Amino acid sequence: MALISLRAQQLEESATLAVSAKAAKMKADGVDVVSFGAGEPDFDTPDHIKQAAYDAIKKGMTKYATPANTAAAKEAVVARFKKENNLDYKTNQVILSVGGKEALYLAIMALMDPGDECIIPVPYWVSYPEMVKLAQGQSVFIEGKEENSFKLTPDQIAAKITRKTKLFVFNSPSNPGGFTYTPAETRAIADMLMDYPNVIVLSDEMYDKLLYTGEKYLSFAATRPEMYDRTVTFNAGSKTYSMTGWRIGYTAGPLEIIKNMAKIQSQTTSGTATFCQQALAVALTGDQACVEQMRQEFARRAEHMWKRLNAIPGITCVRPTGAFYAFPNVSGAFKKLGVCNSLDFATKVLEQAHVALVPGSAFGADNYVRLSFATSMAHIDKGLDRLQKLLS
Repeated sequence: MALISLRAQQLEESATLAVSAKAAKMKADGVDVVSFGAGEPDFDTPDHIKQAAYDAIKKGMTKYATPANTAAAKEAVVARFKKENNLDYKTNQVILSVGGKEALYLAIMALMDPGDECIIPVPYWVSYPEMVKLAQGQSVFIEGKEENSFKLTPDQIAAKITRKTKLFVFNSPSNPGGFTYTPAETRAIADMLMDYPNVIVLSDEMYDKLLYTGEKYLSFAATRPEMYDRTVTFNAGSKTYSMTGWRIGYTAGPLEIIKNMAKIQSQTTSGTATFCQQALAVALTGDQACVEQMRQEFARRAEHMWKRLNAIPGITCVRPTGAFYAFPNVSGAFKKLGVCNSLDFATKVLEQAHVALVPGSAFGADNYVRLSFATSMAHIDKGLDRLQKLLS
């Protein structure tokens, strides 16, 4: 009898683990490594949000969550979706979760049966296909073209829809791609999906407040009334308010889906800490100047990193219009380093230039690497100076 379940065995370990472990060891040995791997803002959580958590703890909000002590956070989520996304929800259509990741897992587990298909755009966030595996579903990948900033067209998606298609993952702004669908592009996909009424959309909108180059945002559920009833919208405090370690996500969608996500949550985590929920409520309803300050700084870094990457021999990079990632094509530099894939490229760059990158293979795109610009401008220039020297 096998000790470990087939479910666990089939999951992929992160393709970045080897590089990350090597980078950590080099740092521990005193090597000056410049890392572009962080998927979190380098800013501290704003003080008024931290104070809300302190106040909640002082008031004794350290017990199990109840309808009474989650009401403020759910009402704040409802108000946020109405004001920022033009979406009308009731509090019973909202679930609070241990980060956005748990919410996505709960939705996939609540919706997928063995053999159901989930369409996932490439490049994708690393956990989408692994969550589908846990639900015993099948991931159907569609590769976005670099010349279209990795964005899928309605025709590409329609060509992959079958009678088994249950879910379509929509992620804008994208992790890792850094691209953003325009309102017109979002509506065009929604219009196409009108012909496929059994397909549910999982709309990952974690970075919807981090937009650059004048981009406008449209939530998928707001594209047309029919899509409201077929879309689950995910967000969190993590990226917008620099609350990654707080593990507080929020999701809204059709009542029946939310109820069943909550049922699964009740048998697993029971939800996120009550004092974190109070902090989220203050984050969503309080002064948003901190969000704009972070967004402006990310925009400055995005433009700078994009220009610098495109000036390095063998590298082309799509302009980042959202999130805090650049996703350059480095295949033109493979020969220079004597490699043929992104993991070997990242390993060589780490060993020879002491710069840590995330291999694109982790995101289904092996000609690319991901760089986070959630770090200081000085840090960005230091790392890119080394990369440019290595490849020039």
